[in-house]
Amino acid sequence: MDTRAVQGQLRRFTDERDWQQFHTPRNLMLALVGEVGELAEVMQWRTDAELLALAREPAGREALEDEIADVLTYLLQLAEALGVDLDAAVAAKLEKNARKYPAVLARGSNAKYTELRRPPR
Repeated sequence: MDTRAVQGQLRRFTDERDWQQFHTPRNLMLALVGEVGELAEVMQWRTDAELLALAREPAGREALEDEIADVLTYLLQLAEALGVDLDAAVAAKLEKNARKYPAVLARGSNAKYTELRRPPR
């Protein structure tokens, strides 16, 4: 996905409706939280197996796709409003996580990086 292209589409959509005035960082973050809540509502009380089955049904898949898309679009708009380069931020975060969770120590483990055991020397 070309995040900058999608951000441009979202900007045009917003500009055509004169909604930029409402898209402050705080409002975008609150909208994002609301959309995460709506996604959680679709998933609430379902097992993983039930969710996978839901994703195979046209109406269920559409509900999941709509809410996931809403979450992503608000996140993209928030990043743009704050001047965050998402490509650079994600690359930097992956690098940090690779240092915190070396594959040799973290493979198959759900332990927090502070609890990973280093092999004795």
